[in-house]
Amino acid sequence: MPNPKASLSPMPLSGLLSFPLTPFDTHLELDLDVFSDHLEAQIAAGPGAVFVACGTGEFGSLSLDELSQLAARAVEVAAGRLPVWLGAGGGAAGARACVRVARDRGVDGVLLMPPYLVAGPPAGTLDYVRYAVADAQVPTVVYHRGTAVFTPEAAVRLLDVPSVVGLKDGYGDIELMSKIVTTVRASGHARAASFEFLNGLPTAEMSARAYRAIGVELYSSAVHAFAPAIAHGFREALLADDSPTVDKFLSAFYLPLVALRDTTPGFAVALVKAAAVLRGSKVGGVRPPLVDPAPAQVDQLAEIIEKGLALVR
Repeated sequence: MPNPKASLSPMPLSGLLSFPLTPFDTHLELDLDVFSDHLEAQIAAGPGAVFVACGTGEFGSLSLDELSQLAARAVEVAAGRLPVWLGAGGGAAGARACVRVARDRGVDGVLLMPPYLVAGPPAGTLDYVRYAVADAQVPTVVYHRGTAVFTPEAAVRLLDVPSVVGLKDGYGDIELMSKIVTTVRASGHARAASFEFLNGLPTAEMSARAYRAIGVELYSSAVHAFAPAIAHGFREALLADDSPTVDKFLSAFYLPLVALRDTTPGFAVALVKAAAVLRGSKVGGVRPPLVDPAPAQVDQLAEIIEKGLALVR
């Protein structure tokens, strides 16, 4: 049955995009009560939408039942105050099952992550998208990264899939992304002007200026999950073309955060969770194969956060 909330012409995304964390208890079991508190705090900070159980939300570690529980709770907590998007992906059948969960739980859209492990030619990648969204009629943003890298021509063909409303770049080739944006916008397709483009690189603030220059304004902010004031302060300076302030945020906070992130695989998520715990959240640790930072790394993280908050003050 069609999703009664979702439309194939969803409200355009705007503002900072929040990617909430998925809380686990000491036994690494899903903690929905903590999730409710964390999500409420995220919503109160004023993002344009929340993307639940995506990369920062450890989608790859969740069962389909856990995904369904998170979707239902997110819709309940959000209560129509802002759009709720849900992660989907894995193998073709698994991705389709995730999209059906999104439909049945009444979320507003889906972020479709790349197929698991294997990559095909552009035609196969397009078929993966078509198969995953099937007849669910849920607005979908496709994640361009890993095993799902699109050519400009293939990106234009996404516009022929009615439920696909955008493309999120996690691949990081700015020249390729510029070609994709330009080719789509100039395609003459009826949906070309409304098709959304998002910057989904880890710590997207580092590349936000470059992506703005090619017409990609939206980006996902993992920092919003633990320090919304820093995330909003940076974005306000960015939109005001206040380069000195942007540079201060980058040099004092984002560059040191990225340097720490790059020390260990998986820290793009694990550090965010540890930072949230430092800031008083009870989201717990990460599921394997991710690892939590060591005490010395947590101390370093605390110093970085304090420098970011000092800029906001």
